[in-house]
Amino acid sequence: MNMQLQQISSDFDQLPARYVHKEYKDFSGIGLSHVPSVDVPVIDFSLLTSSPFELDKLKSAISTWGCFQAINHGTEGSFLEKVREISVLFFRSSMKDKKKCLRAEDDFEGYGNDVILLDQQTLDWVDRLISLEVLDEYTSKIELINKVVLKALARSLNLEDNCFLNQYGTTAKMHARFNYYPPCQWANNPHADGTAITVLLQDKEIEGLQLLKDGQWVGVPIVRDPLTINVGDQIEC
Repeated sequence: MNMQLQQISSDFDQLPARYVHKEYKDFSGIGLSHVPSVDVPVIDFSLLTSSPFELDKLKSAISTWGCFQAINHGTEGSFLEKVREISVLFFRSSMKDKKKCLRAEDDFEGYGNDVILLDQQTLDWVDRLISLEVLDEYTSKIELINKVVLKALARSLNLEDNCFLNQYGTTAKMHARFNYYPPCQWANNPHADGTAITVLLQDKEIEGLQLLKDGQWVGVPIVRDPLTINVGDQIEC
């Protein structure tokens, strides 16, 4: 069933069992007031091709944090604001209009919750709009950032520049995804990305992004214009 949490979340007085991540039950109910905010490593993108020091910082950030915040990445703040506006406008539109973008139950692209793959699958408390070909200019910029990160990671490990890129070849896919998390006092959405690289444009007003560092959940601060980048399972493996 393709459920839209934005429409039905106000009807629940407790979290439906299908959305409870039992393996993370000890972390349920953690709110922003209980999670310390930390300084995530900051990497200057403009120096990655010329500064061994910045490469060492990148290697340290990935090996100890699994993520970093990128500055001077070549994408103007005014353009990033336009991308945010598109996301806000979509989720603020009428349910009738949003349902025009509903994904098919057996499809990955479109508007809805998780694709149901297993009868007992635990679902995330989030509505998503996913597309392989959304916002051409934005995805082109992110593709360039992906290449810079993967090449820099290779150099930081004394590997050939294109060794990671060559593993993905010319058939690698890039998804653009907009997430809406309905307010919920019980929900948490812990997960690991199955991707190689995730480039995250945070909401500039509402905090909520957390990461598990040394066994403790910590909050990722909202910083003007930087992109938060983390490596997924494909790189960690």
